Amino acid sequence: MKKGKLAGLIFVSVALLAACSTGDTTDSGEGGSNGGSGEQEFNLSVVQEMPSADLSLATDTVSFTALNNVYEGIYRLDKNDEPQPAGAAEMAEVSDDGLTYKIKLREDAKWSNGDPVTAEDYVYGWQRTADPATGAEYAYLYGYVENGNDIIEGDKEPSELGIEAVDDYELEVRLDTPTPFFDYLLAFPSFFPQPQDVVEEKGEDYAKTDEDSVYNGPFTLTEFEGSGSDTEWSYTANEEYWDQDNVNLDKINVSVVKEATTGLNLFNDGQTDDVVLTGELAQQNADNPEYQSIKESRTSYIELNEEDEDSPFRNKNLRLALSYALDRESIVNQVLGDGSIASTNLVPEGTGTDPESGEDFTEVSDSTLEYDVDKAKEYWEKAKDELGVDSLEVDLLSDDQDGAKQVAEYVQGAWGELDGLTVTTTTVPFSVRLDRGTEGDFEALLGGWGADYADPSSFTDLFQTGNSYNHGSWSNDEYDKLVKEAATTHANEPEERFQDLLDAEHILNEEMGVIPVYQKAEGHLISDNVKGIVSHGAGAKYDYKWVTIE
Repeated sequence: MKKGKLAGLIFVSVALLAACSTGDTTDSGEGGSNGGSGEQEFNLSVVQEMPSADLSLATDTVSFTALNNVYEGIYRLDKNDEPQPAGAAEMAEVSDDGLTYKIKLREDAKWSNGDPVTAEDYVYGWQRTADPATGAEYAYLYGYVENGNDIIEGDKEPSELGIEAVDDYELEVRLDTPTPFFDYLLAFPSFFPQPQDVVEEKGEDYAKTDEDSVYNGPFTLTEFEGSGSDTEWSYTANEEYWDQDNVNLDKINVSVVKEATTGLNLFNDGQTDDVVLTGELAQQNADNPEYQSIKESRTSYIELNEEDEDSPFRNKNLRLALSYALDRESIVNQVLGDGSIASTNLVPEGTGTDPESGEDFTEVSDSTLEYDVDKAKEYWEKAKDELGVDSLEVDLLSDDQDGAKQVAEYVQGAWGELDGLTVTTTTVPFSVRLDRGTEGDFEALLGGWGADYADPSSFTDLFQTGNSYNHGSWSNDEYDKLVKEAATTHANEPEERFQDLLDAEHILNEEMGVIPVYQKAEGHLISDNVKGIVSHGAGAKYDYKWVTIE
């Protein structure tokens, strides 16, 4: 997620998403809050606010889920994680060298105000996201599109990006290098169209509320009063949607419920159809036929702020001590209890396979993460000697939903067992945690990353020197070299590229540049009468287009 063409290349993958990540479809019988009434209304609980409804600025799971349901791009991932024509009338025609995509758009696609969705909307949306003036963190994705690197660096104008409207309903996209998984990016919200007239009319208010945009997806955003603060909003069936005959729901009511106990009460009272459970409540409901554990291609990890030259976290022994002090199995089994998996390395399961053996990346990589109290104490004593201190105070920042708070409290206790180490925790709303991470306003940060598509580079490229997502500013020259070679020298040599990524991850874990904790899963109670929720391991998490209430 580094700026420029190189980062774009590093981030992208030679492994196809569909080969590594399968969609989960919840399917059931009868009952629930709408049981027998015939209403097609789905009541959904989420654990955090939506930080942004702007296609160019969104970066998180909640926002991307919303955007994926109220907007639509050239392709949409189907129930089997395969990209299928959506805004496009058919699959793109790709040149023999893999550099040029000719895309015919469907002529019946409309915005929710009745205006047609045209090729110019895609051109404008892409240019807006790539434009440095927009401040889009996902601008790096355009680094491998023709001229994308120069635009991101400010050396060329956004109008020179390699996307052209041949006519109202035909696009030509030019890449700088063949990108086998480009189809999957065409289904990713950062590549969706945007209506220039609406964006410019609304100005700074664009997408701030539901009335400050128009939509081209299965639903429209409704009852949304402000990014990062609104705790209730909804999605309403889009009457202008080209495929409205295959959309069953009339409305989705979304409410933010951060405490699992509150969510469980709402579920039992029939006020919500889908609620997230963690900890003891997840364990207690594990045998409930309405309980599901949905695994994500996401690693939750702790970043340590090394930006200042005198930061104690630049000490490798301190970082190792903090990692060895964590019993990851206890975290996932006793603290979370929702099906999450203890991390063995940074890259989670289902995020890439060995091109030769077909084994998962996690099965091939050497695990270097251990729980060892004696080693933790040993490295802590070495760190104190090297730092010239007898004690240290650390504040751990996390967001305020149940699971994150519980893990933060566990980490506080585990680190506090080291003699002379005092740990405090600060919990803030999710949007605030994102902002403070981006600004480097933390000492230790409990966060994480979910793959936008299934490839190890989705994670290894994060921690290159200077990467905007490398919030802790960890740096290692050999690591940078390996990740760069995976994207350039070995980009078209699958086995060599795979080894580069294995070696890079090994360095990251040996140096403990970031402390992986667990691969996230979400424990859900979902009413028996809800059918057709589609979950994607990577990319926009949930798709409600095919949901039916029975």
